[in-house]
Amino acid sequence: MSIIETINTCRVLPVVVVNDVERSVTLAQTLVRAGMPAIEVTLRTDNALACISAVKEQVPEMLVAAGTVTNAAELAASVQAGADFVLSPGISDEIIRAASAREVLLIPGVASASEIMLGRSRQLNFFKVFPAEAIGGIPLLKSLAGPFPNVQFCPTGGLNADNFRDYLALDCVTCVGGSWMVKAEMIENDQWEEIENLARAAMSA
Repeated sequence: MSIIETINTCRVLPVVVVNDVERSVTLAQTLVRAGMPAIEVTLRTDNALACISAVKEQVPEMLVAAGTVTNAAELAASVQAGADFVLSPGISDEIIRAASAREVLLIPGVASASEIMLGRSRQLNFFKVFPAEAIGGIPLLKSLAGPFPNVQFCPTGGLNADNFRDYLALDCVTCVGGSWMVKAEMIENDQWEEIENLARAAMSA
C-alpha cells in the first residue's frame, strides 16, 4: 500500500509531542494495537528525530510522519531519521523544492486560497489546514472546496473527540490530525490503556 493509500485509510492522524524515545516506541505500539496505521511526530522536542528513528526501526508496520517541519534543513533531517513523509504548518517555495529534491511526500499547511494556489502551481493537491478551528473550521473548508474541487485536506488544530467526525464527513477531507488521544501528559504518565481506548474510539469513526 502506498503512503497516500495508507493516509486515505488512516482517517485520524495522531499528532504527537514526545521527548522520551522509549515512550515513543511504546506509544506507537499502542496505536498500532488500536488500529492506527500512521503517526505524526512533531519536531517540537530535542529528541523528536531520535523518536522517529526508533519508531521506524522498532515498529516497522507504522507509517511515520515528521510534523512541524518548517525549512529545508528540518526536512532533510527528518528524511535522514527515517520519516516516510513530512507535514509543515505552512507552505513556502523552499520547503516545496526541498521535498521535491528528496522525492519525499510533503503535506504543507495552508490557511487561505492564495496558499492553495501556490501549492497547486507546484502540482500539489493535498494540504494540511492549520490551525483549522482558529481560521474558520468547517465553514472555511466548505468554502475552499468550491474553487478547488480536486484538492484534499487534512485539517489539524483545535480538533477533538467532539468535533472530528464533523470534519471527516466533508468530501474534501481525507483525514484529520489531532492530539486528544495522545496528549503529552498522558504519554508522560504512561496511560497506555487510556490512549489505546481513545485511539480505538477515534478509528471506529
